[in-house]
Amino acid sequence: VKLEEASLAESVRGDFPILSQFISQSSEGEPKPLIYFDSAATSQKPSQVIDALSSYYNTINSNVHRGAHTLSQRATSKYEAARDSIAKFINANSRNEIVFTSGATEAINLIASTYGR
Repeated sequence: VKLEEASLAESVRGDFPILSQFISQSSEGEPKPLIYFDSAATSQKPSQVIDALSSYYNTINSNVHRGAHTLSQRATSKYEAARDSIAKFINANSRNEIVFTSGATEAINLIASTYGR
């Protein structure tokens, strides 16, 4: 793919295995590529995320910040390394400025509940 001639969507589409599917046929009889617009309900995952999750579940699946055993310590180290990486990427002062939530609704509710304090 020549990035200078492709849109962002076209250049990253191959990273999402689920989008390699074709659905129905066009009026010309050709299959149409799957397009997914319901991202508010479920976001599709690129191969890199699927691989990282698989690696986590296969090697260090454990509670973060909740155990003294080896797997918990390894999971906590990876978790904090992710916070460090994101802090650096967005130029935050420290990892303590990075808070993970389960989604947009939880994030908005967290901000709203602490805004007036």
